[in-house]
Amino acid sequence: MIDSTAFGVMTIDGRTYTSDLFIFPDGRVQEGWWRQRGHVLAVDDILSLVDAGPALIVAGTGTSGRMRPEANLMPFLGERGIEFIARPNSRAIAIYNHRLAKGESVGACFHLTC
Repeated sequence: MIDSTAFGVMTIDGRTYTSDLFIFPDGRVQEGWWRQRGHVLAVDDILSLVDAGPALIVAGTGTSGRMRPEANLMPFLGERGIEFIARPNSRAIAIYNHRLAKGESVGACFHLTC
């Protein structure tokens, strides 16, 4: 579960992270995630998360929601049966925690600034 977030920081299961990250469906966290084009979220940016096979990917688009998914991302994920939700971090965290608590297979990516 994600405990909290603030600009540039996120606490997950009691551990604090200070760089953009993935949360895989098995609960593993990968720090240091970066997108090829800054505030654009593209298919290639999340392939390792897609390969983990979640039913849902939640994208935290930043504190102010500046990161935007490319137009082809949702169709790509839909073809693979993966639901996709992109929201500013505070809302994305609420969705992630809720769906995880329901026992769903959830992966996530979070941009911790902007």
